[in-house]
Amino acid sequence: MRILVIHGPNLNLLGEREPGIYGTENLEQVNGAILARAKELGAQCEVFQSNHEGDIIDRLHEARREFDGVVLNAGAYTHYSYAIRDAIAAIRIPCVEVHISNVHAREEFRHTSVIAPACLGVVCGFGGDSYLLALEGLVRRLSQQKTL
Repeated sequence: MRILVIHGPNLNLLGEREPGIYGTENLEQVNGAILARAKELGAQCEVFQSNHEGDIIDRLHEARREFDGVVLNAGAYTHYSYAIRDAIAAIRIPCVEVHISNVHAREEFRHTSVIAPACLGVVCGFGGDSYLLALEGLVRRLSQQKTL
C-alpha cells in the first residue's frame, strides 16, 4: 500500500512559524514520525511539500497512478481552493484532510473547508499527531477495501 502525504503552504516553516499554534516540531521531525509510522503499518509513504497551488494539484494528479491514498494538509488553500477540491475529486483515490491546529477553535474563516466534501475524512487539532491519526485511518480503510 502506497500513501502520499502532501504538506501545503507555510508548512516548510514548522517549528518557527507561530509555535504556540503549530508547535515546535519542524517539518523534518514531522516527516520522520510519518515515515516511521507508515513503516510500522506496513505502508510505503512519500512526503511532498509545496507553497504553490499548481504544484499541489499536479502532485495530486500524479498520485492517481502511483498511490493508493493521500493525506493532505492544504493549509490556507483548504478554505478557498476549489481547484484543489476538484483535483481531489478527479483522482478518485481516498484523501484525508489534515490540520495541525484545531481550525474550528481559530478565526472564523478557518471554520469552512471547501476540500472536506471531496475527502474521506478530516483530522485536526492534534499537532503533528494529526498526520499519524490520518495515516492510520487511511491505511485501515484501504486494508478493509482490499478484503471486500
